[in-house]
Amino acid sequence: MIANVYIDGFNFYYGCVKDTPYRWLDFSKLFALTLQGHKINRIRYFTALVNATRDDPQKRQRQQTYIRALETIPYLTVHFGHFLSNNVRMPLARPPNSGPRTVEVIKTEEKGSDVNLATQLLVDGFRDDYELAVLVTNDSDLVSPIEFVRAELNKKVGVLNPQKRVSHALQQSADFNRSIRRGPIRASQFPVTLVDSKGTFHRPKGW
Repeated sequence: MIANVYIDGFNFYYGCVKDTPYRWLDFSKLFALTLQGHKINRIRYFTALVNATRDDPQKRQRQQTYIRALETIPYLTVHFGHFLSNNVRMPLARPPNSGPRTVEVIKTEEKGSDVNLATQLLVDGFRDDYELAVLVTNDSDLVSPIEFVRAELNKKVGVLNPQKRVSHALQQSADFNRSIRRGPIRASQFPVTLVDSKGTFHRPKGW
């Protein structure tokens, strides 16, 4: 079947590759291994640019280098949401017997990626761009668009789950739900050195 893949970037990162040596991942190789028998028509990667921090000033630079690597895949596109930070007051988990029971914290949330993914899934479906849509996520907020694509557009939808826990709502709404195994991830790394229209670049140190 002709398949489009929709990747929830942060859901995948924190579920599969954070704190591993396999972050320099080539998704075209991964899906060739995990979706055998299907023709990958398009990969859409949804993320947001992180901000450098005092403890990690190279954080955004590493992410942008990885995005540059992803963009060497000719049928992959990157779609950006954004981060929103606010000062909020939250209750302490173990408040003292006397004194304040809440604390002010900086709360940072990624905004837009789930909406962007759902929108693109529906738009591509209406355009008859795929026969099978594969979502790389464990976000149950995507149940409604999945059910719409299956019921109203008569297309297949599968889920590749990057998290250890399983969303039962996603399991019930999709045609199939599989976990992403470490072996295919390990076998699907980019070369250390890559070349694009801007020149030669390398896997970031520590990746």
